Parts: sequence; C-alpha cells; structure tokens
Amino acid sequence: MINLPINIDYTGKVVVVTGAGGLICGAMARAFAQSGAKVAALDLNEEAVKKLADELKAEGFVCEGYKANVLDPVMLEEVHQAVIADLGKCDILVNGAGGNNPRATTDNEYQHEAKEGGKSFFDLDPSGVDFVFKLNFQGTLLPTQAFAKDLVQKKGGCILNISSMNAYTPLTKIPAYSAAKAGISNFTQWLATHFAGTGIRCNAIAPGFLVSAQNRALLFNEDGTPTARSAKILNGTPTGRYVDASELLGATLFLCDDRAASAITGVVLPIDCGFAAYSGV
Repeated sequence: MINLPINIDYTGKVVVVTGAGGLICGAMARAFAQSGAKVAALDLNEEAVKKLADELKAEGFVCEGYKANVLDPVMLEEVHQAVIADLGKCDILVNGAGGNNPRATTDNEYQHEAKEGGKSFFDLDPSGVDFVFKLNFQGTLLPTQAFAKDLVQKKGGCILNISSMNAYTPLTKIPAYSAAKAGISNFTQWLATHFAGTGIRCNAIAPGFLVSAQNRALLFNEDGTPTARSAKILNGTPTGRYVDASELLGATLFLCDDRAASAITGVVLPIDCGFAAYSGV
C-alpha cells in the first residue's frame, strides 16, 4: 500500500498505464488501483507487470499485467483487445513508456572539453538517436492510436503523457532525449486540440530530477556524496533536493479526474522542486 496524496474515486474506470514495469509508472498504476480503478499495467518487461498485478490482487485491488511493446502497433492492438476482454474499454490512458539510451548521449558537456577517444556530439550513433525518438514519441503516439479509440466511442476520458523538465530547457549530454520530450509536450497540446470536440482531455506532467536505479551511479559516488553533475543539479534547485516518485501521484490523480480537472486540457505541469523557477542567482 502507498499513502495516496489525495483521495479521488476512480471506481469503475479502466486505466491503461504503459511503462508500468518501472518505478514511476508502477507507482501510478498502484495509485489508480488503490483509488478503485481497474488497471491494465503494460510493459515490455512482462515479469515486472505480472508481479505488480499479483501484488495488487493480493491486496484486494483489480490489476492485470500485459507484455506490450509500445513500438509495435500490431502487438498493441492485440493487448488492446485483451484489455477489453479482461477489464473493459479504456477510460484513462497514461503514456509512461520512454527513456534515454547511452548511444544518444555525449561523454562531455561542452565540445571544447571533448577528449580523444571519448564520444562527442560528432560521434553520436544515429541509430541510438533514432531509438530514443521512437521510444519516446512513437511510444506515446502508437498506444494513443490503439487505446484512444475507446475514449472517442465513450465521448470522454483522459490521456496523460509524461514529458520532462528537459522539454523546457535541454540538459547537456542528452540532446536526443531532451528534444524527444519537447516533442511530447508539443504532441500533448496537439492531441488536446485534436480531441477537444470528443470530450477527451489530454495533459502531461513534466517531472524534474528523480533518483532511480538507472541513474543513481551518475548522481552519487559510492560514499553517498553527490557527483559533480549531481551537485550542479542540486545547486540549481532552490529546494536543494530531488523529486520523489511519490510526489508525481497527486498531479496524476488530479489531472486524470474528469470532475476535478474538467476544464484543464493541453497543459504540461512541471513537478520539479522549483528547478525551472530558479535563475541560479
């Protein structure tokens, strides 16, 4: 069980969460389930979502786990039909799948600091850049094509995308990820406009810096002290701390509720401990 930040009743709603095998979207799936929803947890890591579903069922909630490749439209439609058969048609879609790739990351922050044998901007792997764009943008577009059909038929519902603070101001070393997330913010506004006449709302959250199993070694030394990059992040954050994954849940539950956020569509909400507000001075 997690301590929900707000109490919203999603009883009877079918919520589809992609990327639910990860820390952030797994917590989102759990929050929706605890709020009464019937949750479809999707991830390429089938073991992770099956484990999540088993845990939630054991606690008395409704959740089914499905293996899904968000870049495979045929597989997504198969999962779509399975979700309809198991839980019903989708009411809320959370597009949580995404991420970066080392092949699309430079070793140096600035070109004049590039070292012999390192990976500079000119050494970025085009296939790695392509993968990052596909995973983040098409990994949002394709599930929306599959599941938003249900929302159109129901003449209502919500789509929630996951953008990033990188979409506002790109971070050094990760040009593809920053640009791809900027695309998600733009696509969120496009979807909000495109679906406006159907009763569907589309918003996004833009998480700030979080510590996860994937980036912990980049942010902290073995003795627990911040790395140089981590120190820059914390010095640029007025609260002087990282965002916890649980702090994304309040905005998620709020934005997806048709009563609480009925007039909110096309927004990208930063959740960043003040990072975007601070000039550094």
